[in-house]
Amino acid sequence: MSNIYPADTANIIKAAEIIKNGGLVAMPTETVYGLGANAYNAKAVAGIFAAKGRPAFNPLISHIADIDFLPTYARTDDRVMALARRFWPGPLTMVLPRLDENPALDLACAGLKTITVRFPAHPVAQELIRRSGVPIVAPSANKSQTISPTTAEHVRESLGDKVDMILDGGRCKVGVESTIIDVTGKDIVLLRAGGIAVEELEEFLNQKVLISHGNPELPSSPGQLLKHYAPAHPLRINAEDRKDGEFFIGFGNVSFSDLNLSPKGDLCEAAANLFAYLRFADRQPGYSGIAMSPIPENGLGLAINDRIRRAAYKA
Repeated sequence: MSNIYPADTANIIKAAEIIKNGGLVAMPTETVYGLGANAYNAKAVAGIFAAKGRPAFNPLISHIADIDFLPTYARTDDRVMALARRFWPGPLTMVLPRLDENPALDLACAGLKTITVRFPAHPVAQELIRRSGVPIVAPSANKSQTISPTTAEHVRESLGDKVDMILDGGRCKVGVESTIIDVTGKDIVLLRAGGIAVEELEEFLNQKVLISHGNPELPSSPGQLLKHYAPAHPLRINAEDRKDGEFFIGFGNVSFSDLNLSPKGDLCEAAANLFAYLRFADRQPGYSGIAMSPIPENGLGLAINDRIRRAAYKA
C-alpha cells in the first residue's frame, strides 16, 4: 500500500498529528522534498538520521512558518530580520546563535550553539508547520548520498515505508536545496550555494558575502572541527569499566552505569539521549570525568561515535 497522500487539508491535518506524536512526514517545499520531524522531539529527530542512513549528526534545518516566530527561536538582530523580511518565505537558510540552551533542541542542532532556520515558500509545508504547532526539522527526504527528491514518488522510491506519510504537493519549483549563510559574525559566510544567488544577497546587504571552501578554520558546514560538542569534564570513550571519579554512561547490558543511553541496545534510543545525557553528566557535582561504554560502529552508531570522538578529542 502506498504511503503517498494528496496534500489536501484533511491529509495535512493527519500529517500534523503524526509530527506531534513523534513520527516522520515527507513534505514538499519549493526546493526539494524534506523528511520532517518535531524539532523538540529528540527520538523523532534521531529517526530522521536512521531513515536516511545519515552518517553523522549534521545540524538539521528547522522550518518555521512565521517571521515573527524567529526571535523566539533564535538570537536575531536588525540585519537578520531584514534578511528574513526580504527573502522569506523562500530558499534562504540562516545559521544563527541559539537563543538559549534548550536541551530539547540539542540533537536538531547537533550539540552546537547555533541553530539553522528557514521559512519555506511552499503552501503545503507552511500549513503543515502551522498545524503541527512546532518547528519542523527536515533534511532532504532521500537516503544519504543519493539524489535529492523533487517529487513524492522520488521519496517513496528512496525511503519506502521508513516515512510514515508522504504529502504529495507536486514537483518542486526550485529543485535544488536552499542557500545556507552563516549570520553569526560580522561577515556573512556562504556555507552552501542554493536557490538564492550570492549576488542577490550582496546587492541587498551592500556588502561582500564570504565563501567557505571547507577550510577547518572556516568550516563549510557546522560540526567539522575536530573538537566539538565537548563537555567541560574529560570524556573517556569505549570504556569497559569505571575509574575513580568518573560518571559512567552505559549502553546495553551495563549494570554499573549512572545513566544508560539504551539498556536494550537500541541505537535510535541512544542517539536521542546522547546530548542530553552528556549535558546532565557534565553538571553533576563530585565527578572529575565522564566515561562511556563502547557503541557499535553500525547504523546510527557511526553518527554517535563520530560525535563522541569529537567530544573526547584532546588538542
